[in-house]
Amino acid sequence: MKAVCWHGANDVRVDTVPDPQILNPRDAIIKITLTAICGSDLHLYDGYIPTMESGDILGHEFMGEVVELGSEVRNLKVGDRVVVPFTISCGNCFFCQRDLWSLCDNTNPNAWMAEKFYGHSPSGLFGYSHLLGGYAGGQAQYVRVPFADVGPLKIPDGLTDEQVLFLTDIFPTGYMAAENCKIQPGDTVAVWGCGPVGQFTIRSAFLLGAERVIAIDRFPERLALAKAANAEVLNYEEVDVGDALKEMTGGRGPDACVDAVGMEAHGTDFMAFYDKVKQAVRMETGRPTALREAIVACRKGGIVSVPGVYGGFVDKVPLGSIVNKALTLTSGQTHVHRYLRPLLEHIQNGDIDPTFIITHRLPLSEAPKGYEIFKHKKDNCIKVVLEP
Repeated sequence: MKAVCWHGANDVRVDTVPDPQILNPRDAIIKITLTAICGSDLHLYDGYIPTMESGDILGHEFMGEVVELGSEVRNLKVGDRVVVPFTISCGNCFFCQRDLWSLCDNTNPNAWMAEKFYGHSPSGLFGYSHLLGGYAGGQAQYVRVPFADVGPLKIPDGLTDEQVLFLTDIFPTGYMAAENCKIQPGDTVAVWGCGPVGQFTIRSAFLLGAERVIAIDRFPERLALAKAANAEVLNYEEVDVGDALKEMTGGRGPDACVDAVGMEAHGTDFMAFYDKVKQAVRMETGRPTALREAIVACRKGGIVSVPGVYGGFVDKVPLGSIVNKALTLTSGQTHVHRYLRPLLEHIQNGDIDPTFIITHRLPLSEAPKGYEIFKHKKDNCIKVVLEP
């Protein structure tokens, strides 16, 4: 089969690789009908996530048709159309039983690696380094899905693949980021980053009852898309974000702030330059410009929600601001399983049409072009979808 394989920083290729096989009675083989390039994939593409190996198959946003099942998978049948959470969960451990699916104890065979970095291991993830399991991803024609009796959700007729594809990651990720803000009527939520996750965070915040959402970015097309969702927008290259947020909130600051950027944030001040240099020489694993701004801008007693991916260590996080303003910091890989059915209902009810985010549709064979377009924001790119 054909698959998108990582061969080093800024080097992805469409290779011919062996077809996946059933390895465990709880496995399923899925024929991919649609997959996507995620902002998190760019951290792999740029070489900032450790333990990648040449030939690793990328991709964690994918859906398709069941073509083969292990003997213990009884909730699916061949021919079912399914979406697959990017987090791999067993369904039985301490964390899965508490609806904390991305913290599953049993799905990362390389847990010892993650423990060295993080103290404990999260769940395994599709297509996201050997640190998180070494699982082949879904930017391919076929994929093996372990624990298929727990993860995949059958999609009812009447919805297109494009409408439901983002249930696999960015829609639940944006929703969980907004949910973590514990939004109350009248709240103002500020969102740093108007990429795909930021866009879903904005819309989710309104779904959850926010009165105002303020979106922060520098790309006109992203700010325009945020504005179309009734967000107020700030271009951080044109204004001082901290001063602007104080003015817009009567000096108090937003009730909640969301860092939807993560480890490759850009900025215009000296600290942004400092981060870029330190990350380039691997003395720092992330550029926390957005995180710093969110912490400092948030009102006293507020919440800072971090759906943006951070892989390791960052410098000069204003811990004093967190402590002295009594802030709550929330984060985590998304507990996708928790949100699949509720968000599917939102789509079915017409509350949101996730296809708004798609700007580019390419065949799988053009994935390297898709990565370049997405990374460099060419042609007003916001989201690339690939069809095998």
